[in-house]
Amino acid sequence: MNIRVLRIELRRSVAPWAGAVVLMAPLAFLYLLNGVWWTGTTAWTAQWTSMALWTRSLLFYLWPLAVGLGALQGLRDHRSKMSELLTTTPRPARHRAAAVAGTTAITLASAFALLVLVGGVQVLAHTEYTHLGWLPISLVGALSLVAGAVLGMGAGRALPSALTPPALTMAAFVFTALMQMSFGRTETTTATGVPITEPNRVSLLSPAVQEVRDVLVTLSASAHVGQTIWLLGMAATGFALLVAATPRARLIALTPVLAGAVIALLVLPSDPRRIYVVDEAAAELVCDGPVCVTKTQQARLADLAGPGKEALRLLHGALGGRAPVSVREDTALLPEGTTPKWSRTTVLFDFDDDIIAAAKGEQLTLALIAKGMVPGCTPTGWTSFGSDLFAQTVAVGWVLGDLKPLPRTLSAGSRREVDAETRPVWKELKALPRAEQLSRINAMRAAALSCEGEPFEALKGGASR
Repeated sequence: MNIRVLRIELRRSVAPWAGAVVLMAPLAFLYLLNGVWWTGTTAWTAQWTSMALWTRSLLFYLWPLAVGLGALQGLRDHRSKMSELLTTTPRPARHRAAAVAGTTAITLASAFALLVLVGGVQVLAHTEYTHLGWLPISLVGALSLVAGAVLGMGAGRALPSALTPPALTMAAFVFTALMQMSFGRTETTTATGVPITEPNRVSLLSPAVQEVRDVLVTLSASAHVGQTIWLLGMAATGFALLVAATPRARLIALTPVLAGAVIALLVLPSDPRRIYVVDEAAAELVCDGPVCVTKTQQARLADLAGPGKEALRLLHGALGGRAPVSVREDTALLPEGTTPKWSRTTVLFDFDDDIIAAAKGEQLTLALIAKGMVPGCTPTGWTSFGSDLFAQTVAVGWVLGDLKPLPRTLSAGSRREVDAETRPVWKELKALPRAEQLSRINAMRAAALSCEGEPFEALKGGASR
């Protein structure tokens, strides 16, 4: 297709409007709404993979719109009453179909690329870790828009009715919703008996992805391959419907999308742990002595190293040989609702943990001491307020010899509650002989590290459950 044909098609088709929707709608969504895509290490402008996944998640809305706009484009010949006239021209139908489909494909892919470019420019300013592992995520996203639009065109030509575009848009939206909420989720139970749902292979038939919860998470290679096969089959069916002239040809045109779905389901990973996986390159550790962070956060190592070493020194002075000997960013990928696992020798932390995210300098030292003493047993993805926080506050006060508030983003009322709960326990603990203090602290740490007891009750001298 030459430039002249492209220019003519851009004037006659809905491609420019489709491109404007794909570019402007997500930018308005991202910039006008203050959501989780702006916070923490998983912000859409913080890292490359997070940016690619967040823009893919917007296909939950954009893909149905692309299908509907494609169907509207497919009605063009019917609306202009030119269908019979065009069949008498010597130009093959596939040439006309290629011109209109190619124009729409170029426009949608370019619009999505501009969206990714807007995010990419900001990512460059926020991270030192540059890689190309995010590129397949965005390429499959662009392909999904193209395939959806071409399928909509074919359906619009095969079913030339004014109801076809809105009906297809709604059907595509229902499809993506079902993939995200029911058909694409498998119910399971964690080791502690907590019921959760995880994505299954069927969910990957939707072009959208789930919200980004961990900066180290990416889609597996088999997921990319399976989705590409499915989308190519979808695009082939759409193009075949565009050129089909008989009911039999239209029926045969459904073969690619059906075959693509079957092959894709054979290729897509069946184990939820092989769908969203840890990016091993991003999770590689960068260290300054005993303090280590992942490559994605290597720019923050300089600010963390000093407080981390000071925290280890203070912990060793308080606990002796039982103290942890290193500080490391946690790279474990656990399903939502899973109880975390902790190490006795390593202080594991997450930059998105409230106590770490709100701390700098000396406050960061306090936060790391708290994580070393009472890491916290709240299930992954959940939030809590109570026993673990109280135990952390008393434990840090015991290490430092002075009860201080921890660097958490709490309301004034919550801070008063923490002080009311912890100050009597801290005074009682400090009044005990040193041996009894150590006994309670060790019991507290045993309960906290195993996540099988109540650390705060151990500090009070009660039995852990």
